[in-house]
Amino acid sequence: MSSNDDKNTAECIGAGDLRFMQAAIRFGRRDLGTTAPNPSVGALVVLDGVVVGRGLTCPGGRPHAETEALRDAGELARGATMYVSLEPCSHTGLTPPCAQAIIDAGISRVVTGAGDPDPRVAGRGHAMMRAAGIDVVTGVGGDEARQANLGHITRVSSGRPFVTLKLAETADGFAAGDIHDARLMITGQAAKNKVQIMRASHDAIMIGAGTARADDPLLTVRVPGLEGRNPLRIVLDGNLSLPPTSRLVATCSKLPLLVFCTEQASGEARKVLEDAGAEVVSVTATAAGQPDIPVVLKALADRGVTRLFSEGGPRVGSELIRTGLADEVVLFTSPRPINRQGVAVLSSKARERLEAPGGYTLVSDGFSGADRMRIWRRQG
Repeated sequence: MSSNDDKNTAECIGAGDLRFMQAAIRFGRRDLGTTAPNPSVGALVVLDGVVVGRGLTCPGGRPHAETEALRDAGELARGATMYVSLEPCSHTGLTPPCAQAIIDAGISRVVTGAGDPDPRVAGRGHAMMRAAGIDVVTGVGGDEARQANLGHITRVSSGRPFVTLKLAETADGFAAGDIHDARLMITGQAAKNKVQIMRASHDAIMIGAGTARADDPLLTVRVPGLEGRNPLRIVLDGNLSLPPTSRLVATCSKLPLLVFCTEQASGEARKVLEDAGAEVVSVTATAAGQPDIPVVLKALADRGVTRLFSEGGPRVGSELIRTGLADEVVLFTSPRPINRQGVAVLSSKARERLEAPGGYTLVSDGFSGADRMRIWRRQG
């Protein structure tokens, strides 16, 4: 942020600015998981303290929130203030610049939450509007705005999606029972519903082949009101062990399935999955013969994925934490133990990194039904 932006933030915040910005940010969150490769932005047009127009980024990423809010406001936009959670774009892509649309609509003041690190924007949107005589105030509700747009910010700045890791454990720390045990039903219905909502707010959902074989999941969203908000389903399967009879493969002609394998995987197994409708991509292997997760994340970012939800199980979860690639970790802990040997939800090193100072910060500790729900965020 420039010194000019700092001055505007410090000196020009008006009464109600934070309240309207928080409303714009929360409105923008509605379409999280549907707007990739673009961020899900919220925008409000306010005239004399009354919201006269609102917009959020549409599914697929266009139209943008600002032009939707201007369209909603119509002539009432002239002389009004726009609150927008992310800096308006200043470049011509598939649509003209939002900053120019704001100028043309006669908006007199713009309040933004977070700057856009995209090198095509990166302060140019603010500069364009200021040059046109608009009063621009930046950084209002900045932390909340940045958090809401971290998928876009991480993809642009780090070349990978923002990664949310979800884990569930018994009271004694296990994600699964012994190899011959039936699948554990760890969490209650409230936590399950919470996970469904989290799935819907991400562009893609990723698991490992072990979880896919053991649980035979569908990885769809099944809560009322969010039907059809299904993220791209991804399996990390080094040697293509995913059974053709699994529910993931059986449904991939209707619901996309992307499988990452290593270059050593069987060509025959690959053909079986591709004939069923799955997309199979080979990536470099780790020393353990598994798909290299940083390479996978870059490939996903190149496809436009901004927010990735991992339910990958102990191995994938431990690797994401160990490498610092899990940006947010959501851990559900059941009040019930299994009281026998099982599969630990995390390796000892990953658990230590998660709970030790310096790597992750515990930002939330509460309950979803009877299950404890804790959220950590990666520092830095």
